[in-house]
Amino acid sequence: MTVKRREFITGVSAAMSAGLLLPAASWAKTGMSRSLTLGEMQVTTLSDGHLTLPRSLLFASLDPEAVDQILQARGIAAGPMHPPLNVTLLRHAGRLVLFDAGSGPGFQNTAGQLTAALDAAGVTPDEISHVVFTHCHPDHLWGVLDDFDDPLFPNAQYLMGEAEWAYWFDPNTASTISGDRASMAVGALRRLEVMEERLSRFGDGQEILPGVAAHASHGHTPGHMSFELRDGQQSLLIGGDAIGNHHVSFAQPEWAIGTDQDANLAAKTRLRLLDMLSHDQMQLIGYHLPKGGIGRVEKAPTGYRFISSFEE
Repeated sequence: MTVKRREFITGVSAAMSAGLLLPAASWAKTGMSRSLTLGEMQVTTLSDGHLTLPRSLLFASLDPEAVDQILQARGIAAGPMHPPLNVTLLRHAGRLVLFDAGSGPGFQNTAGQLTAALDAAGVTPDEISHVVFTHCHPDHLWGVLDDFDDPLFPNAQYLMGEAEWAYWFDPNTASTISGDRASMAVGALRRLEVMEERLSRFGDGQEILPGVAAHASHGHTPGHMSFELRDGQQSLLIGGDAIGNHHVSFAQPEWAIGTDQDANLAAKTRLRLLDMLSHDQMQLIGYHLPKGGIGRVEKAPTGYRFISSFEE
């Protein structure tokens, strides 16, 4: 596949900068999915389940009392964190495109539910035409292989940022990454080797598919990418893990998060994206954000807040 470069991401449309209103998106909720229509694009988030993570993994370097204050204000109970997993499906121009592939059967037993969600959405894995990756962490990449270690999406083309590919495909990464992440590097390399012949790589600002542009959002991993979907004046950002939670990272975006490989760079990226999203009133899909991950960002007296497009 040939990836063509053109100037695509300019912040958001000039119409928004001029104060014009975007057409309202239409929304739907069904079972394990949340959907919206963006011009000719049909966008659905599918649940791959959720993770169970100790708070120390996320917030070890932060003041526990300050973290608890933020979490309690958002109704989050004490104990482990249970971030949801939102895989995005795009139907557009005859393509069925997945953004990330979920966890698959080999990560956590509360995850790996993408095939059931696809089935509920009336999609079979062999119908997926493209799988686009934000980054190579297990809950985003490992789902490309099924229970028998065969490709789950046999007819798909794979797309990944050049820097992300180079980092995880390097056999030295497993020995140079921090010890608790070495198994992630080994698992990533094994899957990249399976995908190599069908994988195209791209850089920041490239239109990788019609109406889909890559947006560098490094820090969570060395080559993490987000993706802007645009149809006319309507747009949204598939943010992956660049903004990895709806509480601390919104209220105090400059604070270090333990799952970010380069915490300082990740914080700078997070601030930049939150400022862009709130200023331009651009929709956001976050991989670990609640209620399907679809919503918008608004400024708060301190920091920002996530406003879900769906209320339970």
